[in-house]
Amino acid sequence: MRALKLWLDRSLAAQAVLIFVLGVGVNALFRRDGHLGWWVIQTAVFTAVAIGIVAAQRRRTGRAAGVDPRGIAELNRQIRHREMPSDPEKRATMQKLVAEQLGRMERGGRWLPYWLAFMGLIAAGMLVLGVVTGSLTVPLIFVVGVVVFCSWVFWMRRRALEHHRHMRSALQDHG
Repeated sequence: MRALKLWLDRSLAAQAVLIFVLGVGVNALFRRDGHLGWWVIQTAVFTAVAIGIVAAQRRRTGRAAGVDPRGIAELNRQIRHREMPSDPEKRATMQKLVAEQLGRMERGGRWLPYWLAFMGLIAAGMLVLGVVTGSLTVPLIFVVGVVVFCSWVFWMRRRALEHHRHMRSALQDHG
């Protein structure tokens, strides 16, 4: 399992395969009446867009920290595990990376209440549509999914902020 996590962390191709397989599965689950070819084409387009966004973010982060994408994956792994690099050059690179990512997370946090309100409006709209049409099963499943997803986002954000703040203070104390 650890090897799979490392492979997914370092490889855009592995992430693309995972997104594609999950996308085809979701299309098959929700669009049973559609043709398989359309599922594959649609999922391939969505996968290409998602991987393009991830690659652009990695490139931007790499330029800000002064390291290649593989180095970013390794430094992010060290941040998650709270490992301090022994090499002073790697510590300086990690300090840049932590500052850039922490700044991005804190700036993104300003939009989080608006994003969550938007998700709540969509969930409430689905419930209203369910009440009006008399079918509450799908809207309730959707609302539960939205609540679980938003809770997961909060948990992951809080955890990432803790890891980055810890690493920032550890790097400042060490250097």
